[in-house]
Amino acid sequence: MSHACSALSLRGTLLLAFLLAFAFAAAADVAVPPLTGRVVDQTGTLSAGDIASLTSRLRDFEDRKGSQIAVLIVPTTQPETIEQFSIRVAEAWKVGRKKIDDGAILVIAKNDRHLRIEVGYGLEGSLTDATSRRIIDEDITPKFRSGDFAGGISAGVDHMMRVVEGEQLPAPEPPHWQSPRLADYVDPFNPVVLVGVLIFGGFLRRLLGRLLGSVATGGLVGFLTWLFIGSLPASVFLGVFVFLFFGFIADALTLAGSGGYVRGGRWSGGGGGGWSSDSDSGSFSGGGGSFGGGGASGSW
Repeated sequence: MSHACSALSLRGTLLLAFLLAFAFAAAADVAVPPLTGRVVDQTGTLSAGDIASLTSRLRDFEDRKGSQIAVLIVPTTQPETIEQFSIRVAEAWKVGRKKIDDGAILVIAKNDRHLRIEVGYGLEGSLTDATSRRIIDEDITPKFRSGDFAGGISAGVDHMMRVVEGEQLPAPEPPHWQSPRLADYVDPFNPVVLVGVLIFGGFLRRLLGRLLGSVATGGLVGFLTWLFIGSLPASVFLGVFVFLFFGFIADALTLAGSGGYVRGGRWSGGGGGGWSSDSDSGSFSGGGGSFGGGGASGSW
């Protein structure tokens, strides 16, 4: 009986050790970054101007051709190979149109000095493994070796777009009626926009009273969010938040780090900093494309 219990205990210990080792290995994998734009740089390699230029060209390309191309720069993919990591990125981001699968991702692991072009099923006839390898060897890595990462990425993306232009793909769907996206013109988190909302909300409070003014401000902000961004959840959230802010929070809220406060809808006090988001933030998402491991890898 004692021998049987010892055997069971040993097997349980070994099983627990195996599960812990598996969990540790899984946890050690680099997390796939969220798809916040057509260009996601987690290394600070590209300037804001580089990102804006790439984003604009990739957006215009998608509007014209329908295909989606994205760029991701991470410090490392270790302990995974770049092939293992990039396919996880492709499966998570789902770049490209659903059932057309016309997406491609340029993944760069800067500290590892590895990169890969991951190609969706629908582009494997034009952006072949050989073509992808040639783009890496001839357009990207020579510039990377000289330290010109922005130039290498730009040249590689341009070549990828030229290749995809020759692929016979379904035309983009004609745009349904929609207003321009706010994120294409205005950064909603710009301090100027936020101060404008504060001033406008304070004006409505003085004009209509605290409760009615807060309702009007929240409703207007929610409506404009839906009109320009087209997201009902975001418009409801922002509308309710603005209503609560002006209706119940504003009179007592101390603005952190500003030395000022909101009273009666007026902002008073010292200065403060700001923050920025890339020009594609909140306005880009994958279209449901699928990937099967096509593409090529390289190093520099």
